[in-house]
Amino acid sequence: MTYQTINPYTNEIVASFDDATIEEVDAAIGAAHDAFLSWRDTPFSERTAVLAKAAALLRAEKRRYAELLTLEMGKVIGEAEAEVDLSADILQYYADRGETLLETIKVPVAMTSEGEVEIVSEPLGVILSVEPWNFPYYQVVRVAGPQLLAGNTILLKHASNVPQAAAMFDDLFERAGLPAGAFKNLYLPHDLTEHVIDDPRVRGVALTGSEEAGSIIAAYAAKAVKKSTLELGGSDAFVVLKDADIDKTVEWAVFGRHWNAGQVCVSAKRLIVVDDVFDEFIAKYRTGVAALLMGDPMDAATTLAPLSSQGAADKLVIQVEKAVASGAMSEKLGAKAPAKGAFFQPTILTGMDSSNPSYYEEFFGPVSIIIRAKDEADAIAIANDSPFGLGGSVFTKDTVNGEKVARRIETGMVYVNHPTMVKADIPFGGVKHSGYGHELTNLGIQEFINKKVIDVVDINAAF
Repeated sequence: MTYQTINPYTNEIVASFDDATIEEVDAAIGAAHDAFLSWRDTPFSERTAVLAKAAALLRAEKRRYAELLTLEMGKVIGEAEAEVDLSADILQYYADRGETLLETIKVPVAMTSEGEVEIVSEPLGVILSVEPWNFPYYQVVRVAGPQLLAGNTILLKHASNVPQAAAMFDDLFERAGLPAGAFKNLYLPHDLTEHVIDDPRVRGVALTGSEEAGSIIAAYAAKAVKKSTLELGGSDAFVVLKDADIDKTVEWAVFGRHWNAGQVCVSAKRLIVVDDVFDEFIAKYRTGVAALLMGDPMDAATTLAPLSSQGAADKLVIQVEKAVASGAMSEKLGAKAPAKGAFFQPTILTGMDSSNPSYYEEFFGPVSIIIRAKDEADAIAIANDSPFGLGGSVFTKDTVNGEKVARRIETGMVYVNHPTMVKADIPFGGVKHSGYGHELTNLGIQEFINKKVIDVVDINAAF
């Protein structure tokens, strides 16, 4: 594979980087393991200090870090700055909580002869983190933050189109005081990924990416008997009930589908609207989408970025054509996209049902599938008719009923009156083909921990 920075706004190659050799990979694994042997015994106060310093560096140099995101994958500058802030928030979350997230648990036992039982939390070792391009910083820190706090060490295999964002973390953690080898970015070629996972010093792998990539990495991990977590694709249902505040709901729908140019696992991809308010909703939604402004992502006035690459835009064109060929109706909205750059014209697909193969696909970009539901029960059934189960949302003025509906939607996260949210203090994870395992909060830090049982038995009480 080729690690390159290609500016999506101009499609110009900015920089290229060589793949890591097997010798470099083995050296990095060795250094990560050596670092682990000391880092696992490092006091929590020192670990949290490193995370807090990294958070402070991100905040202090926010604009510089944000501009790199905009350069490499086209994120509009305001969203890029927000991602830097979110990444700092995550690091600070773990710095603030420290060892309280891994406290020893005393287990009550029935008989005194069974001893005093406790469960202690111990790190596993070197963790391979395989991350995507759509949130080049956030995706990395939501694994690195908790796992470095836990005492694990990290090898990073980032997406090939954000090599400079990946390398930034080596510098960030070094300046924050992390010991050498405890975090290392590798420009890892695909044919060496299994080699890394097979190494006995590597004890787990966390992947965020496509369903296809997840199945490959999970198979490697299973073959090597290693723990894995997968955060894969999503096709979030955005359910609009008959009593929803339509104006506010439309605002959230436009944002929820188009932030990060629609290249978000938890983007509101399927807008499921009950018949009572369908016509009003779609009319106002068309107006909202048409008002989005495509242009230079460094310009604060731009509200819709190019896609991450020309290849991503071309793939989306093929997907839409396939959906239309199977019966969907396509409608393009807004001012014509710039001729140069990886832009994609915002598109609405209607007339989609389960007979259309595209109905079950994930569209990664500014394409909205809008589905008319007969009523609330039908909307829930449509929401659940998906191979994915990552996020989702329900819009209604009756929040009590909204929570009841949320409980009936088969997905990892559901929000009432808000698109699926990403925050430092809210767990993140999905079900079905959207993967398994959790990231963030106390759930995320537990994923690569050995919950060791220690039972101290009085030798005289054992008889």
